[in-house]
Amino acid sequence: MCKCENVRMCKYNNDLKILTAHSQRICTFAHLLSMQGFYTILLLICSNIFMTFAWYGHLKLQETGISRNWPLIAVILFSWGIALFEYMCQVPANRLGFIDNGGPFSLIQLKVIQEVVSLIVFTVVATFMFKGEAFHWNHIAAFACLVAAVYFVFMK
Repeated sequence: MCKCENVRMCKYNNDLKILTAHSQRICTFAHLLSMQGFYTILLLICSNIFMTFAWYGHLKLQETGISRNWPLIAVILFSWGIALFEYMCQVPANRLGFIDNGGPFSLIQLKVIQEVVSLIVFTVVATFMFKGEAFHWNHIAAFACLVAAVYFVFMK
């Protein structure tokens, strides 16, 4: 298993080597490019699309008049129905991506990736579905902080 110690077998190049700080970054990048890493991130994107619609889609339905007269319990059940599909992507993403299951990511790395994906998906959905929501400079600054968080969580 690739845990970026100084001497180890890296499963992405199958060579025993002494890793420098530079080669650790290359190895971490290889984790992201692995098929398990790719599928994990793809499942997290799908999961967050479903979750965003589960949490905020009913607001758009209400705005268009479709669910304006629905009782609250109907809105909750509608959102839960969508959230089921979120879990059908989220749970496999975490199992596939978790390092103890042979995946490339630690638990903290999975969580930070999920949060960044969640905010990106939310921003896209809010910008296109809810025309009153505008993207401002402070949102860009917040995203820059998230990118920094991803950088720091992947540092060894």
